[in-house]
Amino acid sequence: EEIVLDLDATDDPIHGQQAGRFFHGYYKNYCYLPLYIFCGEHLLLAKLRPSDIDAAAGATKQVAWIVEQIRQRWPHVRIILRGDGGFCRDNLMDWCENHRVDYVFGLAKNKRLIKILGKELHFLRHAFAEIFYLFVPPTLHFKFIQQIFNEKNIFAITFGCFVCKCIC
Repeated sequence: EEIVLDLDATDDPIHGQQAGRFFHGYYKNYCYLPLYIFCGEHLLLAKLRPSDIDAAAGATKQVAWIVEQIRQRWPHVRIILRGDGGFCRDNLMDWCENHRVDYVFGLAKNKRLIKILGKELHFLRHAFAEIFYLFVPPTLHFKFIQQIFNEKNIFAITFGCFVCKCIC
């Protein structure tokens, strides 16, 4: 058995002079930046936060609290934490590694990763475009890609950016 927890931070636009009101350059408006944690369609946490913070601010503390609740009920369940590149932070990944929580975080493409993953990226672009999505059911995408990268301790997933963490 496994439980997948999804982290998300998104804008909650403000149309007044509320406390904690800040202009967010990415969303191009005044907003709050709530933190959400879902398990499937179930909302486990919604924390209202000002938008002048990092998307991952406070995520480790909130994930720790939720994982503790899960472990009390199901001590041996596998927990996977997913999030976009806004949650790819050392403190959150370190916490996961120290508390038996697997994770999958997006990571923006950069020159160093492209250099390290050149052959793998080439393979993914061509093989997956032609074959992967036709023959591998979406529920198996993560496990299939993980097998490809296990040799280099590089894990991948198929939502936008696919490199999670690279141990060189």
